[in-house]
Amino acid sequence: MTQRIYQWSSNPREGQQQDLQMEPLKLNSRRQEKIPSRYTQVDKEKDNQETEYMLQENGEPIEFVPPQKKEEEKPAPQPSLPPVPYYRLFRFATCSELMLVFGGLFMGTLTGLCIPVSTIQYGEFTTLLVDRNMENQTSTPTLILEWFGGGKVLGPNATRDERMDALYDDSKAFGVSCAALSALQFFFAIFTVDLLNVAAFRQIARVRRMFLQAVLRQDMAWYDTNTSTNFASRITEDLDKMKDGIGEKLGIFTYLMVSFISSIIISFIYGWKLTLVVLSCAPIIVIATAIVAKVQSSLTAQELAAYGQAGNVAEEVLGAIRTVVAFGGEKKEVSRYAEKLVPADRTGTRRGMWSGVGGGVMWFIIYLSYALAFWYGVQLILEDRPNEKKDYTPAVLVIVFFGVLAGAQNMGLTSPHLEAFAVARGSAAAVFTVLDRVPIIDSLSPNGQKLKGVNGDIEFKDVHFKYPARKDVKVLQGLNLKINHGETVALVGGSGCGKSTCLQLIQRLYDPHQGEVHLDGVDISKLNVQWLRSHIGVVGQEPVLFDTTIRENIRYGNENVTEEEMIKAAKEANAHDFISKLPEGYDSPVGERGSQLSGGQKQRIAIARALVRRPAILLLDEATSALDLHSEATVQRALDAASKGRTTVIVTHRLSTITNADRIVFIKDGKVAEMGTHEELIALGNHYHALVSADSNAAAKAKATAAAAKTVTAAKPKPKPPLKKQFSTLSMHSHRLSLAAASEGSEEELEEHEKPYEAPVMRIFGLNKPEWPFNIVGCLAAATVGASFPAFAVLFGEVYYVLGLQDPQEVRDETINFSILFIIVGVITGIGTFLQMYMFGLAGVRMTTRIRKITFEAMLKQEMGWFDEDKNSVGALCARLSSDAGAVQGATGTRIGAILQALSTLVLGIGVSMYYTWKMTLVSVVSIPLVLGAVFFEARIMSGQGLQEKKKMEGATRIAVEAIGNIRTVASLGKEKAFLDRYCVELAHVAKATRIRNRLRGLVFSCGQTTPYFGYALSLYYGGYLVARENLDYQNVIKVSEALIFGSWMLGQALAFAPNFNTAKISAGRIFRLLDRVPEITTPADLEGKDTDWKADGLIQFSKVEFHYPTRTESQILRGLNLVVKPGQMVALVGQSGCGKSTCIQLLQRLYDPLSGTVTMDRRDISSVSLSALRSQLGVVGQEPVLFDRTIAENIAYGDNSRTPSMDEVIEAAKKSNIHSFVSSLPLGYETRLGTKGTQLSGGQKQRIAIARALVRNPRILLLDEATSALDTQSEKIVQAALDKAMEGRTCITIAHRLATIQNADVICVLEKGTVAEMGTHEDLIAADGLYAHLHALQEAALE
Repeated sequence: MTQRIYQWSSNPREGQQQDLQMEPLKLNSRRQEKIPSRYTQVDKEKDNQETEYMLQENGEPIEFVPPQKKEEEKPAPQPSLPPVPYYRLFRFATCSELMLVFGGLFMGTLTGLCIPVSTIQYGEFTTLLVDRNMENQTSTPTLILEWFGGGKVLGPNATRDERMDALYDDSKAFGVSCAALSALQFFFAIFTVDLLNVAAFRQIARVRRMFLQAVLRQDMAWYDTNTSTNFASRITEDLDKMKDGIGEKLGIFTYLMVSFISSIIISFIYGWKLTLVVLSCAPIIVIATAIVAKVQSSLTAQELAAYGQAGNVAEEVLGAIRTVVAFGGEKKEVSRYAEKLVPADRTGTRRGMWSGVGGGVMWFIIYLSYALAFWYGVQLILEDRPNEKKDYTPAVLVIVFFGVLAGAQNMGLTSPHLEAFAVARGSAAAVFTVLDRVPIIDSLSPNGQKLKGVNGDIEFKDVHFKYPARKDVKVLQGLNLKINHGETVALVGGSGCGKSTCLQLIQRLYDPHQGEVHLDGVDISKLNVQWLRSHIGVVGQEPVLFDTTIRENIRYGNENVTEEEMIKAAKEANAHDFISKLPEGYDSPVGERGSQLSGGQKQRIAIARALVRRPAILLLDEATSALDLHSEATVQRALDAASKGRTTVIVTHRLSTITNADRIVFIKDGKVAEMGTHEELIALGNHYHALVSADSNAAAKAKATAAAAKTVTAAKPKPKPPLKKQFSTLSMHSHRLSLAAASEGSEEELEEHEKPYEAPVMRIFGLNKPEWPFNIVGCLAAATVGASFPAFAVLFGEVYYVLGLQDPQEVRDETINFSILFIIVGVITGIGTFLQMYMFGLAGVRMTTRIRKITFEAMLKQEMGWFDEDKNSVGALCARLSSDAGAVQGATGTRIGAILQALSTLVLGIGVSMYYTWKMTLVSVVSIPLVLGAVFFEARIMSGQGLQEKKKMEGATRIAVEAIGNIRTVASLGKEKAFLDRYCVELAHVAKATRIRNRLRGLVFSCGQTTPYFGYALSLYYGGYLVARENLDYQNVIKVSEALIFGSWMLGQALAFAPNFNTAKISAGRIFRLLDRVPEITTPADLEGKDTDWKADGLIQFSKVEFHYPTRTESQILRGLNLVVKPGQMVALVGQSGCGKSTCIQLLQRLYDPLSGTVTMDRRDISSVSLSALRSQLGVVGQEPVLFDRTIAENIAYGDNSRTPSMDEVIEAAKKSNIHSFVSSLPLGYETRLGTKGTQLSGGQKQRIAIARALVRNPRILLLDEATSALDTQSEKIVQAALDKAMEGRTCITIAHRLATIQNADVICVLEKGTVAEMGTHEDLIAADGLYAHLHALQEAALE
């Protein structure tokens, strides 16, 4: 009896295993990170073979990996990480944890030993049932029942009454002994699971911390070469898999193995001949299982690799959503994503087929072995009948039969666990390689000198350098440069000449390949990294702020800064004014990547952050490029003041800001070409002179006189928002504070979003509608498989009846009949199992793929306001895509199949039992609720805390991902430790959320394992009573107990998947919430597809526009803006940072809609034009251009997604934007891949590609948001010329801080407080002597 318990579960458990693997989806995707970006011919050939092999059936490898996709083409070297040996998974365990592990294993062993004992009990009792009903037989002696007062040996001449009395005693003895054994097993099982889970949890929490620490301490070279960073999934999924492999599964595995070995041993002791015959079937089962498992795991690996690729696409697209929307790339991206899902779909289908084959073959062999054992066992018993001392009795038949099969079955059941161990070993390999990599530049190591003080002399000695990710491009070639203490040195030169590289070398983000960098005469590679960076303040070109409050962001510069010092720094950086105007002041959250602030505001906070460090060395990389004139003048003064007495190195394109630097160094071809003061270099009349003359027409702005700055500041004092407004917004938005602060307080608010969304079961099935034929076949098959259990019970009872017949010949004939019946049941069950698993697998995979695609599509349809929300950060959305789609399967086919299967078992079982004996049926049915209860209880406990745990873990992961994503900033601030601590705090919350649940798992597991034994104890005791006292046919007792207890066991197994059903409902709810969400900005249905050939003239009107960002309702940006742009005009918007310039452009693209007022184009309200038609009129070039991880040609062609631009058009656009010559000089030309976020290019190069991209679509209206701020003078001049050319015959709205670039605009609008304060031509405005004139005066002052 015992064995079948597991037998069935072997199949769903494996099923469950595969379904679960579909969820993590990124298992191997991160293997690619290990691969350096260089990519050799050999790799290419390897790839092609691999691809051929993966797609043998349809022979179209090209579709899987487009040949030019270098980065993505590399699944080939994946297996380069060998799995770690199993024992190494415990390398971080403490002594006490190892004690817990051994304790758990010991308990698991004891649990396993209970199994053969219960088999013996059952065998003895059923034999006595037969013996007590046969005349002239000596009853078989027993072992266990005797201890409990049963098993009395009666001679051949005992009367029927004596026999029945003895049988009643046997029944009591069996009931008591079985219950006692179950109770023991119950406790052992609880401890097995609990001890191991506690140990695993502690270890993984430790490894999580170590992993983040290891990642944060790596050097930049490592980050550059691991571009496909999917750390989010690594830090969650890989570690979860590792936890899986060292937790309860280890104990359960021990329990299964021990029960296997001990059952076999006992079978040999009782009857070795029969054991050998039965065992002959076991190798077939083992071999079949092994082959299937092997094929499956290789298919799983391929599937996960494919899902990882799709995940990378999603992450990139969601991260650059504004760009995608601006260029109408949504459809293109959805199809790129779908294309990446195809191989996963294919391998998933094949995997389903193999699991079906495995399951079917296994069942068939099991029934075959039943038939064989029964037939041969009966021969042995008949031979033994005449002997006085019998070797073979029905007891031996049962014990051997079940012993061997239970053993073999448990052996088979170990496969999902073995797989979990293998997966854990693989995941650990990925994690351990990071943990074990000792970076050359280790920011967390305590080693290295710390000088007494820092003087600030910097020297480059013959420095050669190339970036590890681009080994073919030499950046510095023998640079020699000395910078003295307290000197301000400016580095100038063309785009990509190595200016920023020098700053990175000073911070020791990289080490030079040859030559040395010295600080105060000491080679910086000998200094302690953390100490070195703590003396350097850095302000970069694209400032990175962290998702917390402004105060925390500034304090990242210096932990111990007082409030006064912080405010002083903010004032110096000219940030205090705008900060104090925010409703929450310094406690205002800045949003993910500082999204709640304008570029200039971010920049000023970054400067304040650098200033609070009071650094000895200040590095400014284009620090003021993102500021408007007004702020720039002030900030420039702040920076000048800040650089007094400090060594300052400035990299800039705006020469005006450096005219009074102590020294100007011109770098060309990675060497110093010339240096000296501004005057000296001008006199030289060489490189620098050429730059300046290029720049002189662009009005140089430098340190304006304090007076000029003051007049402007005084000109417009801004009022504070009224108090009541502050309060209302505070209360509304209090939960926007960063997660760090929100860990406790905002739990309630977090739950608000997470109230599970209504997901009616019918609607979930609706998702699977296209696959209904597969599901119907699967359900029928499942019901058939379910029916095989009662059929088995009836046959099994008949076996006992045969054993009780007196006439040997009759026994032989009957035996053959029943053996044939067993084989027939086997064939039917085998075919049923195959169909069930294959059909449901097929339906599930197709559904998952479809859900991922529609979810991704729905995400891309949302308006920007939705992406601004905290809970829709890129990381969270990617996690949702990968896990939710997989989880929904939990509610469809496979689960329904399992439940149908169990129901058919139960219904038929009860029916059959009622037919044989209703009394015993009723008593046995009592135990069914117990068995079901045990399992249902599990479902409830397991799902209740799932949500919270998931949320908490997301919070922790978000911190990790943020730190890793902005690693340069984290490194230069030396804040690795701070992020690590924040992460640990979040992990502690996770631990708290999961503690109770982990405690209950053990209880629940052991309930499920032991309740059925209690059921057997009760049922068979009463059955024996009925035979003894009410003359029931004894074989019916067997039939009923088998049919019912076994049936309820099966039902329990099926319900064990209810937890999946719950998570599936939650996930489905999340997907439905997204699918049902009507984006606030859509194309009205009646306009879909209209206006396709509309060409706007370019008349744009803003009338009475009021606006604030949806996530920042407290700060009104536009207050009744009125503005008209005539066709073909160039209109320039100027004004302070945050006055709403960029907002106008976003409203025109309809990334947001105004709260009131209208925006019209050609006198049509833009909300009445289809989005695609509207956006196709606009060409956008932003301040921080976003490029995709595609080739340069594809990036440029992205400008027009309504068609496929030809290569000539691409080159034409590149020539217009002055990037063609640079691209042609690259080794791969237009086929060069850009890497994620375009990291392989300098700012100016990215900007020109972005301009080319805008030009490809030949827009009617050009929107330029600070399009040249990131360029050096030379590029700027050329790009500006390109832009001027591009503007011809087009309407153009441009935003600029450098007034020089817009003097020739037709209209200049000065925005102030969300309205137009002044407008007119340059001359008019100068004459009017208002705001613009003041701004202009600042520049003029600089020219003097």
